[in-house]
Amino acid sequence: MPKMKTKSSAKKRFRVRPGGTVKCGHAFKRHILTKKTTKLKRALRGTTNVAASDVKSVYRMMPTA
Repeated sequence: MPKMKTKSSAKKRFRVRPGGTVKCGHAFKRHILTKKTTKLKRALRGTTNVAASDVKSVYRMMPTA
């Protein structure tokens, strides 16, 4: 039986917290920032939790997490 591999894209984007929740960065903060408000750009700093409906697919991409 071959080893189960982690998807490289998932390992770069997600971290599993000790409680089992998955953290990720915010979207929409990479480019075309001139038309976005300062308030929105401030709110997109830091990290957030992955939506509950997507956690299962993230765990499937990261079998050792």
